[in-house]
Amino acid sequence: MIQTIATIGLFPVMAVLVIFFGWLFSCINILNEYERGVIFRLGRVLPTPKGPGLIFVFKPFDRIVRVALRTIVLDVPPQDVITKDNVSVKVNAVVYFRAVDPLRAILQVENYIYATSQLSQTTLRSILGQASLDELLSERDKLSAELQTVIDQHTDPWGIKVTQVAIKQVDLPQDMQRAMALQAQAEREKRAKIINADGEFQASKQLSEAAAVLAENPLTIQLRYLQTLTQIGSENSTTVVFPIPIELLSLLGKKPQ
Repeated sequence: MIQTIATIGLFPVMAVLVIFFGWLFSCINILNEYERGVIFRLGRVLPTPKGPGLIFVFKPFDRIVRVALRTIVLDVPPQDVITKDNVSVKVNAVVYFRAVDPLRAILQVENYIYATSQLSQTTLRSILGQASLDELLSERDKLSAELQTVIDQHTDPWGIKVTQVAIKQVDLPQDMQRAMALQAQAEREKRAKIINADGEFQASKQLSEAAAVLAENPLTIQLRYLQTLTQIGSENSTTVVFPIPIELLSLLGKKPQ
């Protein structure tokens, strides 16, 4: 009976030990190299974030909030944008940002990732709506830099640093795509005609200079004529054309008096 009483008295001690070690293990937190822990003690935040490494959180009086310091890649969904010249397009982008101040990222905004996402969408529509379609298609780097500056300025009070914004894709309406294709085709035909006209001008200029040289030395015409006959004779041709001076034809056409 004494042994039974001793066994019964041992159960509370074991239960207390199990609860104690369970609580002790729950107070131990391991933070990775890219993580910091913001500690709230009785509702008040400690001035210095903890980590990385082994962190002891005295529960239930302490509460830890993990903040990742790695760069977050945020895909901004396609936004309907009306450009400065009243063209409706869909534009999506990618925003790269990270938390540089864990305390402000937790204290100044409820969810800094969601807040940055919403801010990126509204800023995208606002900034790109001030640009024309040609600027949107040809000056993406400039517009991306402007977006990065504006978003970073608004997220700075949250302890968020926006490192880069990239415009991914601009979707045009079908009628606008056809119009731009026709415009591009007309531009190519225009350049082709200009190049062809310039070639004809250069050729006529060269021919004019060659005619002037031949006019100064009639013997050159005979040499050129003999060279042409030599070229004709080297080819498989049965027809040889002999040029006759126009003066001779005019003499043959006169009737005898």
